[in-house]
Amino acid sequence: MPRRHVHVTGPADTPLRAALRGLRAELELPDAFPPDVMAEAEEAASSPDLSGHQDMTELPFFTIDPPTSTDLDQAMHLERLPRGYRVRYAIADVAAFVRPGGALDAEAHRRVTTLYLPDGKVPLHPTLLSEGAASLLPGETRPAVLWQIDLDQEGRAVGTDVRRALVRSRAKLTYEEVQQRIYAGTAEEPLALLRDIGRLREGQELARGGISLNVPEQEIVERDSAYGLEYRAPLPADGWNAQISLLTGMAAARLMAETGTGILRTLPVAPDGAVALLRRSAQALHIDWPHHVPYARLVRSLDPKRSSHAAFLQECTTLLRGAGYTVFEHGELPTPAVHAAVADLYTHCTAPLRRLVDRYAAELCVAAVAGREAPQWVLEALPALPKEMAEGTRRANTVERESVDLVEAALLKDRVGQVFDGYVVDVKDREPVVGTVHIEDPAIVARIEGTAAGLPLGEWLRVRLMQAEPGSAKVLFAPA
Repeated sequence: MPRRHVHVTGPADTPLRAALRGLRAELELPDAFPPDVMAEAEEAASSPDLSGHQDMTELPFFTIDPPTSTDLDQAMHLERLPRGYRVRYAIADVAAFVRPGGALDAEAHRRVTTLYLPDGKVPLHPTLLSEGAASLLPGETRPAVLWQIDLDQEGRAVGTDVRRALVRSRAKLTYEEVQQRIYAGTAEEPLALLRDIGRLREGQELARGGISLNVPEQEIVERDSAYGLEYRAPLPADGWNAQISLLTGMAAARLMAETGTGILRTLPVAPDGAVALLRRSAQALHIDWPHHVPYARLVRSLDPKRSSHAAFLQECTTLLRGAGYTVFEHGELPTPAVHAAVADLYTHCTAPLRRLVDRYAAELCVAAVAGREAPQWVLEALPALPKEMAEGTRRANTVERESVDLVEAALLKDRVGQVFDGYVVDVKDREPVVGTVHIEDPAIVARIEGTAAGLPLGEWLRVRLMQAEPGSAKVLFAPA
């Protein structure tokens, strides 16, 4: 599900920074790593387990991440073949640093995921690993789980291999740099092929009924020594890069299904009632959705830079709720086995620096290709992973939601009583009538209360800010 990324800087004694510290305490988020964890991390950073790693450092891998990211999970190298393409996708080999049953392992199971807050992150692993020795930083030789996936000329996967390797990234690129180089025609072939392969995979996704939502993200920007919120529409390069990760997750799920043991990321098909409500929102937002047009095709036709389309895309995320992790053994796939948005078998395996389950999925796949049984420590941990991941995901969602609420309230606290323009994108039939309003400037998605007649779904509306106080009163609007 798309995430909203917000980041703040400034003195530690500002009300917003104080409120964020209070949020960490309220949610009981982990703080510093215990001494035994740090000691084990320092030892692992200086002497990782590199047994069985093939030297692939001659390949010029590159990474694509936000400009400030240093916990780099993935690096890629793309190649044209006589009748298709070869995708090499190197994933940070966390298992080379984390000893099963050790202090690092236990702490990772306690934290489950990296948590992102506007004033910093709560990492899954100590940063000397996640942003240092295990990160696929440019110019550094790193242990990796290296995927090699061959595609035909239409972008269909026709061969998969995965094994341990030593890799070296040559460049850390941003999405903006990738987009600029490809459109300017200055990208060398391994990078230029990202557009070709990405578009082919997007075509394959459409053909199987898969869905990728280009939901605009909220970003904090500095304006004249003050902060504001704006929407950032994803670039095409964001989508092409995401397709490489999706391709790998699907390949991993297939490998596990063939061996009969694994853990899938699953999502049931949305009930008819949810789709009907979404059609109601489309009609209200004046988005033409003929009944013969599949949902997946409609979504691809939308422009996230248009206000009404951005609002509808945000509402589309409601169909992605209910995703979970499901373990299967003895060759019996779960029901459902497919991730409805991917429209295929799928698993998480490409972000082990930031997500616990990915380390286990990688081990299962490496063992599958090698034709051997998965390590015992993996098999013993599998049954508990869905519950652990569910709790970790719930906590991450809570952190995101509460953080965004805090930032919005902080940015608007001196504007209570002012009037804004917005779209009403959702209305709940209750008393008082409650809905959701999208404000364009600043980029706010907030609660609105009024009467049924006063909250016209999908229409522009003048709304008044009724409350906004970081740490106590979330943002609330009412019709002006």
